[in-house]
Amino acid sequence: MSRSLRRGALAATAIVFSIAALSACAAGNDAQTLEVKPDNAAVTVDDVKIQNALVITQPHQGVKGPAVVSATVFNNGRTPQTLDAITLPGTSATVKLTAAAGAAGPITIPALGSVVIGGEGNATAVIENGTEAARKGDAQKVVFKLSKTGEVGLDAFVVPAASYFKEFGPSIVPAPPGSSPTASAPAEGEHGEEHGSAEGEHGAEPSGEATTAGH
Repeated sequence: MSRSLRRGALAATAIVFSIAALSACAAGNDAQTLEVKPDNAAVTVDDVKIQNALVITQPHQGVKGPAVVSATVFNNGRTPQTLDAITLPGTSATVKLTAAAGAAGPITIPALGSVVIGGEGNATAVIENGTEAARKGDAQKVVFKLSKTGEVGLDAFVVPAASYFKEFGPSIVPAPPGSSPTASAPAEGEHGEEHGSAEGEHGAEPSGEATTAGH
């Protein structure tokens, strides 16, 4: 078995453990969910612990679009720290940090608290040129730069934004190659409106208003 396939198998094994811990948003270190020891990337340096670190790419092979770094960062110290940057050594990828409140820039990790990066309502770390991330099934070096602890690095699994990882993946997901354009839906609506107008001219009352579908 190749090294890449072995890494892919390990990533698959870690799925259940990853989601259980990621779902414990901003939980304290005594939370019951943290008793589970995940098989994926985790590291502790001084007062900082980083757990469940992943690089989550586009769900479809060959699609160009952003990727994200997802992780839970714990601060066991008695003073707050800020996560000032995340880098991916060996690539030209850049990572944009945004706090849960929506402000771009450093993310504050409260004293004796934690922050979840990735997922709806949480802080985000978007790899804007996501195609520079490692291939799915491999591991990518990820370095977290904190205001007091300094650089904390680890190897994170690279997984697609599918199945359990979908809700933690990129919010922008381009259509896969060969798929039908989404513009076809409005076109059908236009024909429906024309048909309804024609019926109105013949004295028929409208049967109802058109509805539109709206991560």
